[in-house]
Amino acid sequence: MIIDTHTHFYDPTRPEGVPWPNPDDKVLYRTVMPDDYKKLAVPEGVTGTVVEASKWVEDNKWILDLAANEPYIVGFVGNLNPNDAEFEDNLNRFAANPLFRGIRLGGGHLQALHDTEFVANIEILAEKDLTLDLLINPDALRLVPTLVEHIPSLRVVINHIAGVRVDGNPPDAAWVSAIQEVGRYPNIFCKVSGLAEHTGQQPAPDDVAYYSPTVDVLWNAFGDGRLIYGSNWPVSERFAPYATVQKIVQDYFNLKGEEATEKYFWQNAKVAYRLSV
Repeated sequence: MIIDTHTHFYDPTRPEGVPWPNPDDKVLYRTVMPDDYKKLAVPEGVTGTVVEASKWVEDNKWILDLAANEPYIVGFVGNLNPNDAEFEDNLNRFAANPLFRGIRLGGGHLQALHDTEFVANIEILAEKDLTLDLLINPDALRLVPTLVEHIPSLRVVINHIAGVRVDGNPPDAAWVSAIQEVGRYPNIFCKVSGLAEHTGQQPAPDDVAYYSPTVDVLWNAFGDGRLIYGSNWPVSERFAPYATVQKIVQDYFNLKGEEATEKYFWQNAKVAYRLSV
């Protein structure tokens, strides 16, 4: 079993359009639906995916409606702003669907940790046993421990290795220090995703040795129980084919043994998102 925990589906031909990607984006601005993804993922052994939403509130419903007729979608990370007055109502509305497994926020939201309304709404998320995905850069990593210390029951998933540059060498020392700190908290997980994107190369290198100095830091910080697979498809296509994205991490985790590979490719995702697969 393989669960890809980070994909995006969207349709620019909808009457309301899409908030992302930009129409000028010649790679991504096209209709991207489950069947398009499955043509690439099924041959690689992927058995299901967790989808990420756009920033439009009603796109949460659009993805959930899509998932109602697509069993390949095993979970959904929504997009709701905890600073909105309607946050709790919208969360109650979408979380009534068992496929809704949490929300994703950008790093800028963590600047609101002093805001009692923001923190109260994240507490509501935790009370519902839902997960908080964080799309953050290395600088924002230092704020994550404050959040989880305030809300110890909250599960957090760091997206795309917190944006560190990947260049084949040992990664940035400040990022390493911050990763080691967040790794001390057992309720924080990390997606080993975005590797090809963070090289900045088109195409990205396909040799696992190029990525190992970075992934080694994650392995040492999170161990075999809190690292998760995510492709970031179709964004990843700008830098590498889907099969290459998966092969890079497959090669790495195969060296760690069968148990570690199984945990990385699906078991840890079940724990982080409380998936029912």
